[in-house]
Amino acid sequence: MRCRMNEDTGVAYILPWQVSSVVTGGGVGVVEESKHLKFQKCDVVTSFNWPWQSQAIVDGHILTKLDPRLVDGHLSYFLGAVGMPGLTSLLGVREKGHVTPGANQTMVVSGAAGACGMLAGQIGRLEGCSRVVGICGTEEKCRVLVCEMGFDAAINYKQDNIVEKLREYCPAGVDVYFDNVGGDISNTVIGQMNQNSHIILCGQISQYNKDVPYPPPLPPDTKAILKERNIARERFLVLDYSDKHEVGLVLLSQWLKEGKLKVRETVVKGLENIGAGRDPECIPGSGRKPGSTLGSCF
Repeated sequence: MRCRMNEDTGVAYILPWQVSSVVTGGGVGVVEESKHLKFQKCDVVTSFNWPWQSQAIVDGHILTKLDPRLVDGHLSYFLGAVGMPGLTSLLGVREKGHVTPGANQTMVVSGAAGACGMLAGQIGRLEGCSRVVGICGTEEKCRVLVCEMGFDAAINYKQDNIVEKLREYCPAGVDVYFDNVGGDISNTVIGQMNQNSHIILCGQISQYNKDVPYPPPLPPDTKAILKERNIARERFLVLDYSDKHEVGLVLLSQWLKEGKLKVRETVVKGLENIGAGRDPECIPGSGRKPGSTLGSCF
């Protein structure tokens, strides 16, 4: 969604927002009236291109019907753990992480307190990583990752020496890197990666304000490390694995119900408050009150 604020997103599958047009993003809603054969009144539906309005008339072809039982009626989870962020984390780890149970692998996740990062670390553990370390930007986020989400350690990149902390928390090196941020942080992690290790290239948010192609080019020293250590770094796009989405959502739902996946949400009540910053009405935790969740409408 940050990329859609640029005149050119750099990709063909998602277009920039247009001036004077309603902003769109991931959303969940309830059908009030339908002339479409696939949908009827009271159906719960979702779309990746949902208009940020309390009510809207949309073309049925952009909608997908949802089963609220998958999330025990907590519909905002369809925008997170049992939605696109969850699928991105699950399929990213499975398709690009090459995690092998029992291989004593260490995973590092940047942007670890975000929608994908928080899930990716937990999924890395469920898939077989023996050690998971997150990188984020506040001490509170570090606490949540370790105390609530089961990460072994967390690094505050704004305060800690990342090189020293990676050596301390990843004494056997890094085998899997779930990269959400790019830039200097990723270059530092890559410097600690092992031979034949893997990078899951999910996002490069530190680079989105720069006029560079995606994925952005790496410095020569970092490129040399990739080549010398045979580190795989391939772009990952969850939309390329649509045939695995249905099974993936069922698995994410199962893990959530079994307590194997923990979720934190920030809920802001009212579309008019989107982008206004944190205010007294913000509700930390997994509240069920309607609002917006991590840039998505509910």
